[in-house]
Amino acid sequence: MDAIARAWSKAVRTALPGPWGFGTVAREVVGALLLGGLAVLIEVASRSGLALLMGPAVAVLFLLRRGLPATVLVLTAAASGLGGGPLLLMVCAGWSAGARVRRVAVLVGSFAVGWVLTTVLGVAKDAGELPVKLIVGFSLGGYLLFAVLPALWGRYRAQRRELMDALHERNEQLLRERAMVAHQARLRERHRIAQDMHDSLGHQLALISVHTGALEVDRTLTDRQREAVGVLRLAAVTAMRELREVVGVLHDESTAVPSAPGAAAAVVESPAAGAGAGGAGTGGVDGIDGLVASSRAAGTEVALVRDGERRALTASAGHAAYRVVQEALTNAHKHAPGAPITVALRYEPDALVVEVVNPAAPEPVGVRSDGAPAVSGGQGLTGLRERARLVGGMVHAGPTVEAGFRLAAVLPYAGAEPNAGAGSAAAGAGADGAPGARAVPGGPGALGASGAEAVPAWALEGLPPVAAAPAKRRSPALGCAVGGAVVALTVLGLLVWGLVGFIRSAENSTVGRPVFEAVRVGDPEEEVKRRLPSGSDFFTQNLRGTGPTPPVGSVCRYFLSDDSSGGWDDQNAVRFCFKDGVLVDKQRYRVNQ
Repeated sequence: MDAIARAWSKAVRTALPGPWGFGTVAREVVGALLLGGLAVLIEVASRSGLALLMGPAVAVLFLLRRGLPATVLVLTAAASGLGGGPLLLMVCAGWSAGARVRRVAVLVGSFAVGWVLTTVLGVAKDAGELPVKLIVGFSLGGYLLFAVLPALWGRYRAQRRELMDALHERNEQLLRERAMVAHQARLRERHRIAQDMHDSLGHQLALISVHTGALEVDRTLTDRQREAVGVLRLAAVTAMRELREVVGVLHDESTAVPSAPGAAAAVVESPAAGAGAGGAGTGGVDGIDGLVASSRAAGTEVALVRDGERRALTASAGHAAYRVVQEALTNAHKHAPGAPITVALRYEPDALVVEVVNPAAPEPVGVRSDGAPAVSGGQGLTGLRERARLVGGMVHAGPTVEAGFRLAAVLPYAGAEPNAGAGSAAAGAGADGAPGARAVPGGPGALGASGAEAVPAWALEGLPPVAAAPAKRRSPALGCAVGGAVVALTVLGLLVWGLVGFIRSAENSTVGRPVFEAVRVGDPEEEVKRRLPSGSDFFTQNLRGTGPTPPVGSVCRYFLSDDSSGGWDDQNAVRFCFKDGVLVDKQRYRVNQ
């Protein structure tokens, strides 16, 4: 019993799908009663004996059209072949089938089966009264007009609604992705700021610490002055430690960036943070001279060696070389104070090799003269490797045989594109000739005045970006418009064909006065039939049995007369009766309809 109850519940839910709110129930009930009543009135007006059966059937089929659109269409088409009551239901069934049947094969098959049924039943019902060609033609025209045309309109509305829903969903997805991409852009920008703080401020604080360390051992200073210098050095060390902590926090937050589903990576850090190819103030290769001079001024012995013919570098590669030397000098000042440093720039055929080497420190590595450990954030070498990777190069760092330290970088002249997983394609060059930064989809993607990565303005200021163009989809209006035009032209053609056929049938059912006068009683039947038109039961079926009493045993044929009748209710008729192969009687008379 439980299985039967579940099957029945499933069948009911399939045939009568919800939701069934008050408005839906009222609409369905009123529609069923209205169409059922109209079907009864049409059947009664056409003097059909199916009025009591057709009304309830139309009402039930109207209620089932939402859950079983294909089945209702076929049954309605079959019922319309038996009478005119279901014609209005045919419009609703066609609309529902076009809007709700998703599979094209099922939809086309349902309409084909429905037309075959309505045509076959119509021919079986009216074959004795109307020509078969006329029945087929009117059946096809009516089916196209009352079923196919509403189906095309319903399918257009359904596809348009689906398209609008898809566009709304796509827009919401783009808004979500835009918010995630903006968040990524902010975090990437914080990472860039942290890296710049680490490279620039860390280097300057290291130089301050070296200078103050040298002043502490200056014998010309008084004890009070040495104490002040010690306080200054400790303040520099403390500032460097706090800077490392801040940089670490910013770096950790920026690396935990969620990826937006379906979207490319938001922003890939550009190594060209304000870099040009020359000029000490721009942070390029020429700026290395300024770094060396600053370290020498702090009392450290620094040698700068250039080897090979100088080649032009991209802004990204030049800035990476500057950062490598800056980080190496900073590390040498911190971990090997007082040790001589060698900076070498070798221009190889395909790349610039930057190498910074320092021997072992005069005092234990990593420990200050006062016993305090050197401050290290652990992010410098990681940042250098990332910068070199973005320009297609590499960085190597490690101890030397003499217990010193060596930091080397290989930077190609032309640079290289990051791998595809790093982000979207690079944008065009900036106004100063620097290569484009990687930017979020929809952002400008060009370098700013400082050469930093181009974080879109909308990502930083909350302004909405230009919406991405949705994928091209074929509009449902075109197919439905073509289908509607084909249906309209077909119906028009069938109407013209039916009108022409109607006129010809009327002419074949009419006998003119000259033909009537030329035929004489006693003429052979075959000769008389050759003079008479073929006739049509559609126009002459109401004339059978009318007129004077025919001769006993004769077979009569009835035609319309070309004589004008006296009124709309009168009709002139002609009758020819045959017996034993000859014409035995002919009559002209008026029939009162």
